[in-house]
Amino acid sequence: MTDLKKLTRAEQKARRPVQILDAAFEEFVERGYVATRVEDIAARIGVTKGTIYVYFETKEQLFEAMIRHISGPLENLLASANELKGTATERLQGNIELIYDLIVNDRKLRELMRFVIAEGSRFPQVVDRHHDVFIDPLERQMQSLIEEGMRNGEFRRAPAAFSDAIVAPAIAFLFFKLLFDERRSLDKATYLEAHIDLVLNGLLT
Repeated sequence: MTDLKKLTRAEQKARRPVQILDAAFEEFVERGYVATRVEDIAARIGVTKGTIYVYFETKEQLFEAMIRHISGPLENLLASANELKGTATERLQGNIELIYDLIVNDRKLRELMRFVIAEGSRFPQVVDRHHDVFIDPLERQMQSLIEEGMRNGEFRRAPAAFSDAIVAPAIAFLFFKLLFDERRSLDKATYLEAHIDLVLNGLLT
């Protein structure tokens, strides 16, 4: 980890918004939106409350920016999915594997999902924008891949040819991780293998 004391003032200033957003994430997740105070976020990174307001005029703006910041891995997932090569079957399997890797490896994204579930009813407009910007493109990309597979004869036209249904087991896996954390184990490799087996048996001609 870089020692901030060794950075120039300009470098520290450039890093400050990301520091604030990371600290805001930890506070919002730990305390909830209402109980989180801007001064607690500031204290986490050793600055004054006024410094936070230099970058974010209100707590609401900070909250929305935090959601976008922590959702960055979803953008990376879409970019990685678009770079996959091979048949539609191979790329669909690769898509599913990328989703599981993200669920298992990205604690912040898991905690963001927990937070959205708990607090989302307070901020439906923020949750809707998050879905429009990050989730919809992923679903459209996967549905486009399924339709490509049907056109070229790899996949049959069946009820299983529906991106929401194909992603659903991964969402169930995410909820399991959120509910039980480390208290109960669910083997990712076995679960992933079963998921892909179900999908391909439902789709392949």
